[in-house]
Amino acid sequence: MIGIKASFSTLDKCMSCATLLLCLLSSTASFGQNHQLLEKAEELIYSNPDEAIKISEHIVKSAEDEQTRAHINYILSKSYLVKGDLNNAAIPIFSNTDELSKVSPMAQFRNYIVRTELFRELYLDKQAKDYLSRAQDVLANMKAENTVKDSLQSLIILEDIQMKIDRHENLNALKIIDETNEKFKAYFNNHSNGKLKITLAKEMVYKDLSLHDSAFAYINKTNQLFERVQQNNLYEKAIFYSELGNLYLQKNEFEKSEEILFMALKCAEVIDNPSLLMQINRDLAINYLATNQKSKYLVYNDKFLVLNNKVELMDQKSINTVYNLVTEEHNKVVLKEEKTYQNYRNIVIVIAFLILLIGAFVLVKSELRKKRLHEIIKYLEISRAYFSKIKPTKRASKNKIMIPEETERGILIKLKKFENSRKYLNRDMSLAVLAGQFETNTKYLSEIINKHYNDNFNTFINKLRINYIINKLKKDNNYINYKISFLAEESGYSSHSSFATVFKSIVGMSPATFINLIKEEREALKSSTEES
Repeated sequence: MIGIKASFSTLDKCMSCATLLLCLLSSTASFGQNHQLLEKAEELIYSNPDEAIKISEHIVKSAEDEQTRAHINYILSKSYLVKGDLNNAAIPIFSNTDELSKVSPMAQFRNYIVRTELFRELYLDKQAKDYLSRAQDVLANMKAENTVKDSLQSLIILEDIQMKIDRHENLNALKIIDETNEKFKAYFNNHSNGKLKITLAKEMVYKDLSLHDSAFAYINKTNQLFERVQQNNLYEKAIFYSELGNLYLQKNEFEKSEEILFMALKCAEVIDNPSLLMQINRDLAINYLATNQKSKYLVYNDKFLVLNNKVELMDQKSINTVYNLVTEEHNKVVLKEEKTYQNYRNIVIVIAFLILLIGAFVLVKSELRKKRLHEIIKYLEISRAYFSKIKPTKRASKNKIMIPEETERGILIKLKKFENSRKYLNRDMSLAVLAGQFETNTKYLSEIINKHYNDNFNTFINKLRINYIINKLKKDNNYINYKISFLAEESGYSSHSSFATVFKSIVGMSPATFINLIKEEREALKSSTEES
């Protein structure tokens, strides 16, 4: 385990300023006080978003100029994004849209970046790319120092990278990361915060490609950068610990995974982000399932399911809110265009298209989330390299057979030897044949397999065979080029179809899909090795 200690004393520091802030807020704030409070609110976005929201909501009542209102709306939206509340994040960033042309280029840029992040989180990629393009246009025309421009450009690139990571376009993301590191090398050397974000993004890519050694290398670099950054960013810490805990989980280092995931849980609870809490509780549930801690598994799996349902409902509500806000914004454009160019009909067509597009995304978003959760869980199960630890289907025991303890122990020893042999690949293998080899009867053998493996005989043999062929596919480069019919015969099946059916029932995907995943993993590893 890398040198990380669970030090959360800084969490309490966020609350220590509460009394001071409330005293300031209790008086009539002057312009200078408002400015100071806005700076304090912006500092609290990633460590105490609730406090940042309270300060901003108080100041907005007395804000009279467009620039201040734009700044407050940015802080409010960013704070709600940190909390994972996309619905409330959308409202301030779309308010006073008609004033956007009157504020500074920096305020416009921030507004477009927040909108990009909002639409990306909602899987509305077309709209996200549109606002990212607008942010790029504002930056191109902005008069600022090179360091400032590099900082803002890195935000644009990081949004593009994160979108590709979320959509599993890992090789494209990796290419952009490497190009960015080269192009902004001097900037990142002097700005650890930007370097931290792109390093963590690279770790996410390698983790998604199942290149665990590379992922651990970059998570270690991220940890070193955290020590250099003088900023209490609980949001990034929650993501960092969640990523590290998931990596340990994938490597079956369950104690380390549990320890780190509880660090992530504590950070996520402070900022109260349901999406992050859902991911962390899911990983904890999987951890306890793998270590056969059933009571803890049930607790955290229940929390995961509740949070998953909550996030689904929040996303649906967010999409409806965004739809209404975008429609309202377009209606204003329609009225303006009608007065100026009498072009109302064309704008209505655009809005109608937008309604259909967002409606389609509502359906796609739900399916993508379910599919992603299914793929993650299935991959974690496969990566353990054996299937006996997967949670079995419990069966009600009927008329339990009493077997002498010595006989049961002897049969178990023979079963372990049988697992380590390859006799299970014999296509003529049956319960009767194996019972004959063990010099016992079929009832004893069947009862012991059910009791100790929680499977019937056929499932027990199928798991051994499928595990055997998966090991061959992963370790022997030649096997991924063989036909499915050969793999079926090699693993003891009489036909292509029966092998494919059993493989999918156990692994959760077809043999062809599994082989393609292995090929992609090896190609990515080869490309990464060649580039380095």
